[in-house]
Amino acid sequence: MTKISATIITYNEEKNIKRCIESLDFVDEIVVVDSLSSDNTSTIAKELGAKVIEQKFLGHIDQKQLAVESAKHDWILSLDADEEVSPELKASIVELIKKPLEYDAYEMKRVSFHLGRWIRHGGWYPDKKIRLFNRQKAYWGGYNPHDKVIVNGKIGMLDGDLKHYVFTDLRHNIDTNNSYSSIMAEDLYKKGKKFSYLKLFFKPVGKFLEVYIYKRGFLDGTAGFIIAVGASYSMFLKFAKLWELERVKKEQV
Repeated sequence: MTKISATIITYNEEKNIKRCIESLDFVDEIVVVDSLSSDNTSTIAKELGAKVIEQKFLGHIDQKQLAVESAKHDWILSLDADEEVSPELKASIVELIKKPLEYDAYEMKRVSFHLGRWIRHGGWYPDKKIRLFNRQKAYWGGYNPHDKVIVNGKIGMLDGDLKHYVFTDLRHNIDTNNSYSSIMAEDLYKKGKKFSYLKLFFKPVGKFLEVYIYKRGFLDGTAGFIIAVGASYSMFLKFAKLWELERVKKEQV
């Protein structure tokens, strides 16, 4: 039977970490890399049997890769603290590891809970993520904060959903959009991307139409409309902050 190490990165996740770890009762090891939380995240994780590594935040990609490299086993199941393995997904993985694995990594569908309901439209579902992988054939890459697993091999698909308790409330959603838009603007600036008034105007409009109309966010009711507006505003903030970065740079010359 294939042995699995589960890896989780955390920062002040005392409200989520217990649920996450308890859904991983079928793995052989749990590694938590904690970004110096000021709450009881580390204590709870240790009490539940996880190996906890304290590490100042290195960025989403490097922090997750550190967790992977700190694990005992080559097969990694990587989760965020606000995620939970559903019973159906657990059964799928348990059955899978009873025999030699055919693929080098496995995707799973992720469903997110927000504004009082499971969101299944607007581009939020099935939200396929590669989270089970052989670290000899895969690693964390992408760009912050949009990390992803890069696989040099074959990818399979698992049954069952990975449950994602994405935001505690709307304020958390707004704060996250604000934070992520800053990270993305800085990433664009570092890559030499130039601000454009056309993008500042049309990209947010296009994002709203994409989420609410094309990807049928309207089927999620009021929650779908709020999500579409939030996605549009986040896009606006990204380019507005890129403009601000360029303006500050010019003033410093």
